[in-house]
Amino acid sequence: MLREIGTGIHFHGFFLFFQIRYRPRPGTNNGKTFMIELSIVIPAYNEGDKISRDIRLAAALIAAHTRSGELIIVDDGSDDGTAAIARRACDAVACACTVLQLQPNRGKGRALREGILRARGDFILFADAGSSIPWNEALKGLDLLSAGCDLAHGSRYLPGSNIRARQPLRRRLASKFFRPMMRSLMHIPAQLTDTQCGFKLYRRETAKALYAACKTEGFMFDIEIILRAQQAGYRICEFPVTWHCDYDSRISLWRDALPTLRDLWNIKNNLKANG
Repeated sequence: MLREIGTGIHFHGFFLFFQIRYRPRPGTNNGKTFMIELSIVIPAYNEGDKISRDIRLAAALIAAHTRSGELIIVDDGSDDGTAAIARRACDAVACACTVLQLQPNRGKGRALREGILRARGDFILFADAGSSIPWNEALKGLDLLSAGCDLAHGSRYLPGSNIRARQPLRRRLASKFFRPMMRSLMHIPAQLTDTQCGFKLYRRETAKALYAACKTEGFMFDIEIILRAQQAGYRICEFPVTWHCDYDSRISLWRDALPTLRDLWNIKNNLKANG
């Protein structure tokens, strides 16, 4: 199933493939000009055990399916050597690879904002560290962007999604509470099935506009981006993904509960003031 939010058009039961046609944006590497089709941004906080594999697999996606691309790893104040490990992994791949090191730790939203504002590709993929979703699933999102969507979100809850390792029971229960709360409190459209999936693609101009305006530095940045996209009239589409739970998560249901509620309150008030 594909779903498009914004125009009211829904596609059920099949997947449409489109040939990707676009003019890549020029970049430079050692003084030589090249064209960047896809930027992949990976925010990372204490991901030293995972980041090398992420870089290798993301670079393989670029090599196999684009004429050129870049990786941007954003280390959000890690204290486990993530940045140094990422730099060594970057040296081993053929595509352009940059490591941004931020201090102090401020949150995933801030890290992603910094990475996306540095990205040069015509299309931008944000992916969580840990490779919980196979990287070639990005091709579905690229097809949607090529077909006219402005944002393409991976979803774990569409027909056709494949969950290989489920979340712990407490996380599943929290998710069942969170999704209707977002619909009632934040007016997220019911057709959007998965606001928090860490695998999203954007047209370059769309991503730059949304993340430049985003004020949320923590985990609720996804909600702000979606609401800003709605306000701006962007077309949001979803595609099913194969996914397995990364049990080494940086989210704590208890520690992050109050900051999450505070961020949602601030998002609602900020967008109302700007609306």
